[in-house]
Amino acid sequence: MTELSQALKQATGVIAARGEGVLLYDEQDRRYLDFTAGIGVTSTGHCHPRVVEAAQRQVGTLIHGQYTTVMHRPLLTLVERLGEVLPAGLDRMFFANSGSEAIEAALRLSRQATGRPNVIVFHGGFHGRTVAAASMTTSGTKFRSGFSPLMAGVHVSPFPDPTHFGWPVEQTTDFALSQLDYVLQTVSAPADTAAFFVEPVLGEGGYVPANERFLAGLRERADAHGILLVLDEVQTGYGRTGKFWGGEHFDAKPDILVTAKGLASGFPLSGIAASSELMAKAWPGSQGGTYGANAVACAAAIATLDVIADENLVANAAERGAQLKQALQTVADKHEQITDVRGLGLMIGNEFRDADGKPDGTTAAAVQQEAARRGLLLLTCGAWGQVVRFIPALVVSADEVEEAAGIWADAVSAVVS
Repeated sequence: MTELSQALKQATGVIAARGEGVLLYDEQDRRYLDFTAGIGVTSTGHCHPRVVEAAQRQVGTLIHGQYTTVMHRPLLTLVERLGEVLPAGLDRMFFANSGSEAIEAALRLSRQATGRPNVIVFHGGFHGRTVAAASMTTSGTKFRSGFSPLMAGVHVSPFPDPTHFGWPVEQTTDFALSQLDYVLQTVSAPADTAAFFVEPVLGEGGYVPANERFLAGLRERADAHGILLVLDEVQTGYGRTGKFWGGEHFDAKPDILVTAKGLASGFPLSGIAASSELMAKAWPGSQGGTYGANAVACAAAIATLDVIADENLVANAAERGAQLKQALQTVADKHEQITDVRGLGLMIGNEFRDADGKPDGTTAAAVQQEAARRGLLLLTCGAWGQVVRFIPALVVSADEVEEAAGIWADAVSAVVS
């Protein structure tokens, strides 16, 4: 009998039969609050009626029109609609299927446009599992071990993570920027550096937000040396952080923006955005792919934009995120094992540490599993798996946040008391 690969580690034992909004139901019709959203993918919730209708309608007319062979209306409409929400100046799009694929497209464009071989990434960043993307990922060895050699030309500089360093934000930022200057002076000369790749909030690295001064420092150095600034908005984009793009919290101005996950409410779709001038520097034939910009995925993405706008989901993410963060902090205040509650909007992490102050992935995993048994689905992240993350769909209600916080409080008490 054929089975799934043993390397696939399940976060829960749930076999999902159907979903609605932030709810999942298993094959016995047990109800779960899904605060994973498919790792931030189901932005408008499970099976939003408008997304379902758009996809069903499109399936009946054209499922796939390979977009370097023929064009189709959902693709053209999506490009036009994205122009309404993308940062100013990013007026050209290339579409792919996954976040990793989009990251590699941004890497290829960066190197071709600048003629430079190197990129600098920031410690704790996650950019994907394919070879180039994994070579740029430093959130955990599990994403990059066992298939060396990895891609050359990637250099790592510190991310301003106050919890990791144990310093105030200002001191941590000073250190991160000074170390970036040191990397540029000793490892990757500016004339050899094509781009900085950075997440506005570390995802797999532990839900650690960047800050305005750090990203302004990247922009300043990029401008001074002709380096491109690439924002990886795969997880932070599409309203997740309480603004449409995570970089907006910090007035970040990217040369390339990478998007995926919540883009099409569960259909595989990703993309990169850049200026017309920059995108024109891509070499002929360097962009393409069989399934990118699939017609059904594009139709779902258009419906996703409609739902986000019509239901004020960006504002809802900010409001419900503030409610959730406050509730989680109340729990943390009662348990010294939770040393930090952090994040933006509906992207919130709870960090667990032991009595010696060391990251405690064992307790984090135990609480995550206890929450699942009680009907709340969550995921862990962080280098040691020490952070339990809350990432519900943007449609989550105040009552659902309150219910989830109550389950979380009971789960924490059951494990650490």
